[in-house]
Amino acid sequence: MKKTLTLGLSAIVALSTFTATAMADEYIRKGDQIIDVVKTNGQLFCTRRSDGYEMCNGMTEQSDGSWQGRNMRHPDMPRFMKFRGTVIFGSNGLKIKGCALGICDDEVWTLPAQ
Repeated sequence: MKKTLTLGLSAIVALSTFTATAMADEYIRKGDQIIDVVKTNGQLFCTRRSDGYEMCNGMTEQSDGSWQGRNMRHPDMPRFMKFRGTVIFGSNGLKIKGCALGICDDEVWTLPAQ
């Protein structure tokens, strides 16, 4: 009986931890790059599936619903470069924008076709 109770409680704790702290979506960047966007423990991560390149690096949600951070990276720039950036979610995708030294770039990532 004790063994069954322990296993049952472990499953409940594991399930509640997952549902309370993690959410994942898939977006398309530049027409063919699959980006996994994950919200976990109050932070946002945007990882290119093909090579694991992380772009959002733990952005935090703002009161207006956007996500902001200072450690964004752009896959077309050297890895050591970090950007200040914002992600805004919309009904058909998301807009991601990053700026460093007064130079800004933005992209729209779409949801995959259903």
